[in-house]
Amino acid sequence: MCGRFVLKAPPAELITRFGLDECADYGARYNIPPGTDIPVIRHSPDGKRVLHLLRWGLVPHWAKDSTIGAKLNNARGESAAEKPSFRDAFKRRRCLVPASGFFEWKAEGKVKQPYYINPKDGKPMAMGGLWESWKMPDGNLLRTVCIVTVGPNAVMEPIHDRMPVIVPPDRWQDWLMGPVEAIQSLVAPCRAELLQAWPVSRRVSKTTDDDPGLIEPEEDKISHPSFPD
Repeated sequence: MCGRFVLKAPPAELITRFGLDECADYGARYNIPPGTDIPVIRHSPDGKRVLHLLRWGLVPHWAKDSTIGAKLNNARGESAAEKPSFRDAFKRRRCLVPASGFFEWKAEGKVKQPYYINPKDGKPMAMGGLWESWKMPDGNLLRTVCIVTVGPNAVMEPIHDRMPVIVPPDRWQDWLMGPVEAIQSLVAPCRAELLQAWPVSRRVSKTTDDDPGLIEPEEDKISHPSFPD
């Protein structure tokens, strides 16, 4: 799964890296939880690549109310094309969720130790997402998003059994606009050598904490041989 992530890159950096034609303003965040508005990259009807803020927690267009979004933060990539909650978006409304890294928790005895997983090259990555528009009772549209997940690669396997789809740069356009057949190969864990992981403070478990210290390694806990140097 993907329950928290980090985006510290400023808008100017994302404009260059993702070739954005339009970019909403936002600030650096180090502990982004579901239920909040997050930066999302989509294609506009006139073919522009744009970044807007969407609510994290997918509300399908057919939903009776928006509370369903709290249960749909992630979509399992193996079944997203068939599940009623995701299949329309999987076919027609895919997006990229830019991130500097993400958190996952590993059960260690009676406690859960959080880890920060991020690209070795330090560049913002793109998690595969799905988005929807839902008409609110007042007639306005609520645009929401979920993150697509798959099984783990070698870096993630010691930590958790799920991870987000990470779309490589040369396939961003395919994910955004290609037919379903063109993206099936992307619904898979990324190459392990692209990522690194280390244990971090358990403060990240509190959504009220949001500061750069949350991604600093807990040096006394770095001992797992499966984590790349």
